[in-house]
Amino acid sequence: MLPEKAAAVELFPRLELSGPKLALALETLVGRADEHGGVEAYVEALKAKSALFREGLDDLSLKSFRRMCAHMATVRRRIGRHAEPEGFESTKLGIERLFAGDDSPDARIGRFCAGFPDDRGHRWVRDLAAELLHYADPERYPLMARWVWDARANTGVLREIWHGEQVDHMTIDVPDSAATFLGLRQELAQYLQANGVYRDVLFYIDILLAQVYAGYIGERAGSYLRTDFATPEDPMLHTRRILGLDGVDESGKTRLKAADGRAEVVR
Repeated sequence: MLPEKAAAVELFPRLELSGPKLALALETLVGRADEHGGVEAYVEALKAKSALFREGLDDLSLKSFRRMCAHMATVRRRIGRHAEPEGFESTKLGIERLFAGDDSPDARIGRFCAGFPDDRGHRWVRDLAAELLHYADPERYPLMARWVWDARANTGVLREIWHGEQVDHMTIDVPDSAATFLGLRQELAQYLQANGVYRDVLFYIDILLAQVYAGYIGERAGSYLRTDFATPEDPMLHTRRILGLDGVDESGKTRLKAADGRAEVVR
């Protein structure tokens, strides 16, 4: 069910990233992660998440889909009936179409989103498509979630690492297209390699992105974000939640909310 190949995308847009902001984010990440097994522990967790997605997509069932949803922070509390037996068949069809053919990432995501209502209550659909593509094939697809960059809302990690003194009062004229996410990944890969990271760079990028956004949540997030990201018990909690690494707790209870608001328990 995985795609055969991805179509070429246009040239990357120019991204004005701030070196000092990236340096602070990386320094903070390394320092905080050291208290929890180091960044490598998070890399291994993302590898496991990617393996979970690949396995689930190769034999897509409601059970495997719900397990994946539990590990997608911006999806699991909103997907509701689309992850229930009566709504899963149409969701499954959309996922199969998401991976069909050799279309560009933008065309795939656009086709997938067109199968759902175009309203505020379904903005999570973009994140669902983005995470499925990325964790099924991290080398081919960068993480194109809205928290990384949402041009319509003018929010996301890109804004937090943008160069400039008046970033809070400007509109960043960069589309949230695949070319932008690929360009961002390329620049972050070069930055990490310049700072001594040579292995598992793609997952290091995911973790660095999550660390930047965790900082945003901790400093400026309002009640909307705090619904999903409660007061942290440790400095890496927001980072883990953004990456969906807290999908199942020690008791087996997932963070996936059923249509009736109940939390699912897995064995």
